[in-house]
Amino acid sequence: MSSPASLSTAINRLWTPRLALGGCVRGVMGRDTRGAALAETQRFNHFPATPMVTISWWLSGTSERLAPGAAADLAAPRTPAPAAILLGPQGRPTVSWNPGEVHSLTLVLAPDALQLLTGLDPGAWVNRWAAAADVLPLDWLAMGQSVMTAPDDDTRVGLMQDFLEPRWQSARPASAFGFTRWRDWTQALALRAGMSATGRSVRQVERRIKQWTGQPLRELRGAGRSEQAFFEAVLAHGNGSLQWADVAASAGYSDQSHLCRETRRVSGFAPEELRRRIRGDETFWPYRVWR
Repeated sequence: MSSPASLSTAINRLWTPRLALGGCVRGVMGRDTRGAALAETQRFNHFPATPMVTISWWLSGTSERLAPGAAADLAAPRTPAPAAILLGPQGRPTVSWNPGEVHSLTLVLAPDALQLLTGLDPGAWVNRWAAAADVLPLDWLAMGQSVMTAPDDDTRVGLMQDFLEPRWQSARPASAFGFTRWRDWTQALALRAGMSATGRSVRQVERRIKQWTGQPLRELRGAGRSEQAFFEAVLAHGNGSLQWADVAASAGYSDQSHLCRETRRVSGFAPEELRRRIRGDETFWPYRVWR
């Protein structure tokens, strides 16, 4: 568990999962702006494209989602989100906005784990979202209700993990591995698919991975490169040695131009602009909690 961290007076937190939930949960993100002096433009939330599935609960306040690809503009049309929402894997960056103060928690799950635990097909949820009450099983909704009424965030995260742990231990494949990076998870999926007795050709492996995650293997590998570049850039900047060509080579890109194209696809911004915004823009808090 991390300590609260803030750029202004907003509190952003990340809880890492128990070892028993390796391969299932990537983490839980918390956001609390109650009492924070945020301007309207600081109440946007920028999220990168992600192969993960998320379930979010708004314990206080509300959220409104902008159309896919829309820029963070107060004049942009927005759709109110329900108090509990399921988001499938997102192939493009997304933006939301909070009309006022907000207190939220977001559970980040591997898409193949969600499929094993709920039967939901992640491929049917790529670039989609829905009210949790419309799609999740009743026991998941009961867990969500207990999260909404718990006395504090540490208790809420504990309730999530207490709910998931026995179910994951029962449903998890024997070859499932824990992960701390998307690249690790993708490699574990490829190994698990290759070990399947139902076929081990490259095409069969790729088809199996898309069935489990809803996304092609090449996109998952691209997400892994992008995340690796993010952490490489944070480390290099901290050492005073940030060179984007070096970051591109270390993360597995063919060249710096390849890195720039992929960073724009995942985040909507060029690498240096993204780095600057992560450091100084309140609305990029989702990136900062993973550093």
